[in-house]
Order: sequence, then C-alpha cells, then structure tokens
Amino acid sequence: MFTSVDDVSARLAETGYLASPAVATTVFLADRLGKPLLVEGPAGVGKTELAKAVAEVAGARLVRLQCYEGVDESRALYEWNHAKQLLRISAGRDETWDETRTDIFSEEFLLTRPLLTAIRGDDPKVLLIDETDKADVEVEGLLLEVLSDFQVTVPELGTITATRRPFVVLTSNASRELSEALRRRCLFLHIGFPDEELERRIVRLKVPGLDEALARSVVRVVGALRAMDLRKVPSVAETIDWARTLLALGADSLDETVVRDTLGVLLKHQDDVLKAAAKLDLDAL
Repeated sequence: MFTSVDDVSARLAETGYLASPAVATTVFLADRLGKPLLVEGPAGVGKTELAKAVAEVAGARLVRLQCYEGVDESRALYEWNHAKQLLRISAGRDETWDETRTDIFSEEFLLTRPLLTAIRGDDPKVLLIDETDKADVEVEGLLLEVLSDFQVTVPELGTITATRRPFVVLTSNASRELSEALRRRCLFLHIGFPDEELERRIVRLKVPGLDEALARSVVRVVGALRAMDLRKVPSVAETIDWARTLLALGADSLDETVVRDTLGVLLKHQDDVLKAAAKLDLDAL
C-alpha cells in the first residue's frame, strides 16, 4: 500500500489522520512485512482511527471485531444458521441423514463473523480487532491461528486459507497483559499523548473554525490537566470535544468562568473536576 514512511504520513494526513514519525514508520513496516500491528495506549489517542484511516487510504473494506468479556468463537469466527438448518431438515423429511447433513453444513448455511470474513475473498481488507485486552484469554488462542497462518479451520468444510492477507490492527488499552505468543506475531506500537505541537495541529484540523491562539491555549490547559494526579486525564478525543465546545459557545479566549463551566467535557469524574478547578492556574500557562 505504501512506498515509504513519508508516503504513509502524507496519505494518512489526506484522510485527516496526522501521524507521528513513529506511527508512520510502524505502519509502513507492518504493510511491507505483512505483519499484524498491535497498537497500545490510553483510550482516545487514535488507535481505532488509525485502522480506519489505513482502510480509507487503501480503498479497503474495514472488518471490525469489537472485543468484550464473553466474546467467543461464534461471535468472532463463524456460526451455523440453525434456524435455516431446521427448516431445511423439515423440508427434506424423505431424504437420508447423509444427504441432509451434506446440504445443511454448506456455504449456504454458514454465517461468517469478522475473523473469517477478513480472510475470505480477494478484495482488500483491513481487519480491526478492537480492544483486544477486553476479550477472555481463551480468545487469544483463536487469534493465534488466524494471525499465524491467516487460515481458519471449519470442521465441516475444511481449512480456509486467505488468498489475500488483510492488513491487521489489534488495539489494546492495556487493561490486562496480552500473551507473549500473541505479541510475538505482531509489530508493536505505543501511541501516547502527542506533543504540544502535534496536538495543536490535530485540533486545528478537526476544528477548523478555531483560531490559532485559542487552539494553543486549549492544548496548554489540557497538558496541565494531564500533569495532575487525576483518575482519568483527558485524551486527544476530549481535547477535540473541548475545542468544539468552546467554538459552539463563541468563546474567543479562556478565562476561569469558561474553563470551570466546561470542565465536564474534559474530565469524567467529579473528584477530578474539583481537583482541577482548585489547582488549575490559567495565568501560569
């Protein structure tokens, strides 16, 4: 998909995703080496958006597996359409079981889920396995087969091997440690909070009506909040939401009243709001 690291940066920027050199380099290598990309970092820093941007750049279909506690093979890989199978069995009462079994365990009755969907067909795809750390440990065993050989075994149909490998992005908020076996199969990328200059560029891109001076003030205040001992510091997503809030309110500068009244956009816990209101010194920024 990409010819160079600079090509990654330029083409992602066209979609509205401003990538740091580390991000651009790792995406380029994942594409060139054909390796899955494991992206870790706090929520709201652009991990999922990176997969979406790569799919847009490549003109590929985004196939998303949203992980959660309890997700299993039938939700991640495939399952059989049992209702349709029962109807088929009822309609073929004069057939032998061998004849019926051959029919009901065929493609017509197969419901493909994200992992199987991603490795079937010749069209380009980006497979996003989102919030991998929220899935049970047992699901990682399923991922190992898919990410090692890009193949899936369906006992009734045999082994299905990808004819065109998808670009794979796994995201994690590091709420639990992923297995070493899974990590070995991936290139690793940590996306943290961007530096002040990059975050200002992101804010100006996502909130084009915001002037330069206010964008700088917004980023500096968010940086000060991140330096505090809070339960949940604001991420890039909250920075953008706050910038949009200020624009909607018609604010052309930051003062104590505006900041105090809108802290709930940046912070999600009352004790964090109270701490920030007491400690934040706008004059020092």
